[in-house]
Amino acid sequence: MTASEITPLFSAETTKKPKTPLPKRQICILMMLQLAEPIASTSIFPYINQVRLYNNDISNLESLGATDAAVGYYAGIIESLFFVAQALTVLRWSRLSDRIGRKPVLVIGLLGACISILCFGLSTTFLGLVISRCMCGFLNGNVGVMKTMMGELTDSTNMAQAFALFPIVWSIGGFVGPLLGGTLARPQDHWPALFANSFWGNYPYFLPCAVAACLFVLALFMMSIFLEETLSTKRRPKLTSATLGVSSDESLPQQTVAYTPLRSLLTPTVVVPITNYAMLAFLDVSFRALLPLFLSTPTYLGGLGFTPSSIGSWLAFFGIADGVFQGLFFAKIVDRLGPKRLFCISVSCFVPIMLMFPIMSWLVSTRGEVDHAVTFTLFCQLILVVVWDMAFGTVFMFITASAPTNTVLGAINGLGQTSASTARAVGPALATSLFAVSKERDLLGGNAVYVVLIVLAGALRWLGSQLPDEVRDRNE
Repeated sequence: MTASEITPLFSAETTKKPKTPLPKRQICILMMLQLAEPIASTSIFPYINQVRLYNNDISNLESLGATDAAVGYYAGIIESLFFVAQALTVLRWSRLSDRIGRKPVLVIGLLGACISILCFGLSTTFLGLVISRCMCGFLNGNVGVMKTMMGELTDSTNMAQAFALFPIVWSIGGFVGPLLGGTLARPQDHWPALFANSFWGNYPYFLPCAVAACLFVLALFMMSIFLEETLSTKRRPKLTSATLGVSSDESLPQQTVAYTPLRSLLTPTVVVPITNYAMLAFLDVSFRALLPLFLSTPTYLGGLGFTPSSIGSWLAFFGIADGVFQGLFFAKIVDRLGPKRLFCISVSCFVPIMLMFPIMSWLVSTRGEVDHAVTFTLFCQLILVVVWDMAFGTVFMFITASAPTNTVLGAINGLGQTSASTARAVGPALATSLFAVSKERDLLGGNAVYVVLIVLAGALRWLGSQLPDEVRDRNE
């Protein structure tokens, strides 16, 4: 009797697997490689709207009658084309990493990013800027490959702890990058004694690009020397299957899985997390495009009328706070709530995030100024954004766990990154255009854009309910 009463207690305790220790050295190197990318990509933001184009196609923006809005339009084209190029090629790079290994693809990506940022700094035409950014998108499949490597370095017990590091890296990069670009741009104006050569007058934005390129070179050397290959079929002899106690016959099926047709991977187990990721990326990038637009829009049009410096301060502060929060608490919250419940809670925050926009517009119109009530509402909105961002860590876990084996993990991460890049290419243009139409035609009191996005958020909440209840290891 006594034995039967205590048996369920022991079985309940044994259902929870002990956490596997993280391979800290390898993950640290991977995160340092990852850090170079957001620093380089965000370093162009402070000056991209002020880039002088010297040749005849756009020799000088004033001569074409270009306004500040037109300059922003050109900048938007440059960034959208980067995501288009990435969407066209990231799957191929990820599939290639399943065949030749992760490290060779990372080498190509780092070299491509290095060359493209140098070309960006040397561009004097709009076409040159477009080509350099498209080159970065075409040659750089590192985002998907790094997520693949992270999945191979972890299992279901420590995956949340590892994926929580990505937001920290992107937050640091998003803070350091603009600081680097804004400080080093036009060095001949800031330090004329050191940069008196005419080269710096002809290419005033080359210095921040050169420093970013040096970061890629440093990352390339670190990766070549210290980072271990994670693809099982391409590991060094000391880490091969024979050493791990797996026979060569058992490893043969894994080698052939890398050549599995892509269509055979499109099962509901894989498609559902990727669809969630695509919708999540679309809504997130739409919000990221709308927020600075709303903050900068004059108050008589329903915005807050913030200056660029105020907008930058708000975004930088909450970017760092977001990264720190994810790093400190994400893994603990996943352990407590579970990845599916946390994902559903996070995406549910998008509705109040959108509702905050018309609420702030109403407060400004009734109070006549941006007072403490408006500031408090904005603060609450950005706190909700921190909760919303936890959805990314959880969906990465589901995508990683959906791969049947490690040898197709690159392809599945490539599919996810392709869908996200496509969403990020079209999201900003659609969101900002709908914002303009809503205001110009007074659709739903100028709030039609928020209603549309809230409806899409409802669809995402339903998609989240289709995710598996638990994240399992690929060998289970």
